[in-house]
Amino acid sequence: MGILSRLKPGGLKSPQSIRHNGKRLSEILEAHALFTRGAEGGARADLSGARLGRADLSKTNLAYANLHDANLEGASLRDAKLGSADFGEAKLRKADLRRADLTEAMLDGADLAEAQVGGAELFRASMKNTNLRGADFGATNFRGANVHGAVFAGANMKTAILRETDLEGVDLSGVDLSTALLPRGYKVQSASKS
Repeated sequence: MGILSRLKPGGLKSPQSIRHNGKRLSEILEAHALFTRGAEGGARADLSGARLGRADLSKTNLAYANLHDANLEGASLRDAKLGSADFGEAKLRKADLRRADLTEAMLDGADLAEAQVGGAELFRASMKNTNLRGADFGATNFRGANVHGAVFAGANMKTAILRETDLEGVDLSGVDLSTALLPRGYKVQSASKS
């Protein structure tokens, strides 16, 4: 099997061409799909520390999966189901998370610098001390997310939903919040340009 046959369009790697702990990623994903349905033979995906850079995981169901400290740089998780997944300390730099469902996902300490996260659902996600520099969060829902200590410097927040989100202790330097839905009483001037 040549290297070109393992790559998908856009230079992404197929789950069949990636191995983690002696198993093909495609097998781990199949067992996880059974796990999320409560079916026999299912097993929660443990991809902690996995090297998944440039992996094509678009439209994949990884809800409740363990991706702690995984390297997903440049990976596509577009339209993926990632609710309650553990992405703590994960490297998601330049990853594509557009329209992904990250409801109640754990992203504490993760690196999402320059990631494409537009239209994603981050409802009640934990994003403490997360690097979000230069990421695109256009039309992303952060309602109820814990973003304490997160760095949004230079991020695109056009029409982002930040209602019910505590922005205390968050670095929003260089961020245009003029079209974002902000918490009641939040003063835009204090965050927009420092």
